[in-house]
Amino acid sequence: MSLIGEERKAYILQLIQSEGKVITNELVEVLQVSSETIRRYLEDLEEANKLKRVYGGAVRVNRSREEPSHLIREVLHADEKRRIGKAAAALVQDNEVIFIDDGSTTLQMIEHLLDKTNLTILTNSFPALYSLIDYKNRELYTGELFFIGGKVSSMQFRVVGSLAEKLVTNFYADKAFISIDGMMIDKGITAFDEERGKFARKLMEHAKTNIVVSDHSKIGMVQFHKMSDLQDIDIIVSGVPAPEAWKPELEHMGVAWIASE
Repeated sequence: MSLIGEERKAYILQLIQSEGKVITNELVEVLQVSSETIRRYLEDLEEANKLKRVYGGAVRVNRSREEPSHLIREVLHADEKRRIGKAAAALVQDNEVIFIDDGSTTLQMIEHLLDKTNLTILTNSFPALYSLIDYKNRELYTGELFFIGGKVSSMQFRVVGSLAEKLVTNFYADKAFISIDGMMIDKGITAFDEERGKFARKLMEHAKTNIVVSDHSKIGMVQFHKMSDLQDIDIIVSGVPAPEAWKPELEHMGVAWIASE
């Protein structure tokens, strides 16, 4: 396919409008240009606010900046989130105190924690709470369970706000498992919602080890509220390996990246 630059960009935009995303390797093959050329096209289009670059390609711009509801998030990338949840749960040891942040990915950890002994779990997530209560009533989970109360977000099935943040300050955990809405090497981890981001930050301040769980769609994305820099994170558990360009900086910051299998 022989096309001049502007025609190639128009093709990329047409594809992203119809498919919602483009993949760099596929564009290289179809347009018969180098990956460096595709990268420049995507950079130009991102500067024009036509798309959003992500790991491995680009996606349609989310102009609403609204967080999908919990019910929608639960079915997005479900298989990948189950793998991530299992890998994250494997980091939990017997006798630990852990924070489990609200999120459809952290929720997938619960069933893999049942074989742990003498756990104490604190959460602000109603789905996580309901699941743990059910397992506890069936004597499948024998540890302690604390629910962090405060302002209820009915659309997201979670608790946030200043009261919830104050309650967190009464506890210290061995590990905090944090959900995110975006992650970039230079901009850190971000959230759609300021209150949720501030709450997660408070969890991180009161945990010895901070662990981010993230499916591939969050990599290379930036949302409204900055939760923290990546250097404040100890471990990232994702469904894909770390972007090659990120690896030197991650190593410099001491951030471990685990790709679930």
